[in-house]
Formats: sequence, C-alpha cells, structure tokens
Amino acid sequence: MSGSLTTPMAAHVALAAFLYVLLTAARAPAVWGIGRRSDGSNPWVGVEARISANLSNQFEWPLFFHVACLLLLQFQASLAALALAWVFVAGRVLHSAVQILGRNVRLRGIVFTTNFLAVLGLWALVVLAAGGPPVE
Repeated sequence: MSGSLTTPMAAHVALAAFLYVLLTAARAPAVWGIGRRSDGSNPWVGVEARISANLSNQFEWPLFFHVACLLLLQFQASLAALALAWVFVAGRVLHSAVQILGRNVRLRGIVFTTNFLAVLGLWALVVLAAGGPPVE
C-alpha cells in the first residue's frame, strides 16, 4: 500500500464536496424551482434532511481523523496508518450511503463503529510515534 495520508484526507474532502453538490441538487426544486413536481412540491424533500444530516456528520468525528493524519504526517507514517485512514474514508462513504439511501440504524451503527475504531487506531499511532504517553 503506497501513498501519503494526504490522499485519504483529500478523498474525505471530496466526499464532503459531493454531499454539498447533492444537497444543492436536492434543494433546487424549493430554492430555484428546478425539478418541482407539477403540484409545486419538491420530489427530494424526503431525502434532503438525511443528506443535510450526513453532511453535518462530516464535520464531527472526521475532525479527529484529519488532526491525527496531520500529526502523523509530521512523523514517518506507517502502512498501518495509511490502511486505517483508507478504512475510515471507505467507512465514511458507506456511512453516507446507508444514512442517505436508507433507514437501517443498526447497519449505520456498525459502519460508524468501524470509522470510530479506525480513528482511535490512528490516535494510538500518533501517541506511539510521539514517544508514548507523557511521564510525570
């Protein structure tokens, strides 16, 4: 597995950008009248709130992902760090799909747990790379 931690970080940024585009398209019937139904309603009203919630999710736990990656970039990032970063990004994409396209809370929880553990793994690598926990 080759590459830099900046690649999965950029992939997560691309996911957030895609969600902004998707949210704009879902709001187009209400905001600009583009794609309204003949009765004037928005055909995307049911999914718009889920897209918006998912977009908000991209600025919660992922913050810890980006900070861990930035810190690991200061050290020699290992293949383990790169693998965990890609697990996180793949999990975020899957989490977005599950949250936006369905209502399976159990599956969403499993995917979130995977993302959560990947970031905790990255932070464990940060602590190890920095020389372990401080000694008092």
